[in-house]
Amino acid sequence: MSKDKKFGGKTVTDPSAKDTHYANLRRAHRDAKRERGEIPTPQPQKRKRGAEDWKPPALAPDQVHLYGLHTVRAALDNPERKKIKLFTTQNALARLEIDVEALGIPVEVVSPQEIDKVLGPDAIHQGVMLETRPLPVRRLEALKDSPLLLVLDQVTDPHNVGAIMRSAVAFNAGAVITTQRHSPTESGVLAKSASGALELIPYIQITNLADALGELHKLGFSTIGLDSEGPAPLEGTFSGEKVALVLGSEGKGLRQKTRETVGALARLDMPGAIKSLNVSNAAAIALYAARLYLKA
Repeated sequence: MSKDKKFGGKTVTDPSAKDTHYANLRRAHRDAKRERGEIPTPQPQKRKRGAEDWKPPALAPDQVHLYGLHTVRAALDNPERKKIKLFTTQNALARLEIDVEALGIPVEVVSPQEIDKVLGPDAIHQGVMLETRPLPVRRLEALKDSPLLLVLDQVTDPHNVGAIMRSAVAFNAGAVITTQRHSPTESGVLAKSASGALELIPYIQITNLADALGELHKLGFSTIGLDSEGPAPLEGTFSGEKVALVLGSEGKGLRQKTRETVGALARLDMPGAIKSLNVSNAAAIALYAARLYLKA
């Protein structure tokens, strides 16, 4: 027998327990494989009706819309995240597996099309959107006890930065530091690409990268800039007890001022025919090498 529940002033009719159980198992297995990168996130085969005419709604400076099951679940679990309102379809609500009454925020059951109107018809929101406030601003001095940091020199693509965040969390880096200009701000696209990692690692945006590197030096960090033509391999460049890896944007690489400011330049040696990597892949390899050094 189905059960009716009220969420956000609307009645939600649950499917049968048996159907829900097996559907949730299938979805959880598929979502887990997607999050591990074993299967790709499905891309729309064609633009949805109205995509050309859609215009994003104006957002206040302190307003952030997060979307996607894993992203929203991580944000709901983060005590430092200020949550405002949850918008969800009936199906997504069941998949979130949350105690609605314990959330302490309004929950509105909506159709996927209503979320499309806010995020755009091409956003893969999986039927859930969370209105939030940005995470609290962090200061560099709060990182003095972290042995490993990642610094980005104007990496602009939020998908790359999100993937880098995932690697940084996986290798237990203390923060991802980037510039305020020519870098993605906290957004739904960045959070979705990070797949929950945005809630697990400080994302610090600074005004002047050279000054920030100087402050890291004072805090005892050895700063290493990755450069394809660096004078030595990365694994032979590490020194000290605290490491800050610095990566530049794809194409341009590190800016000249950054190259002059870091403590050392190093390269990733690649014996194959391809000598350059996507910045998110390079970050993952560099983080792995740094962890091996710090454990030694």
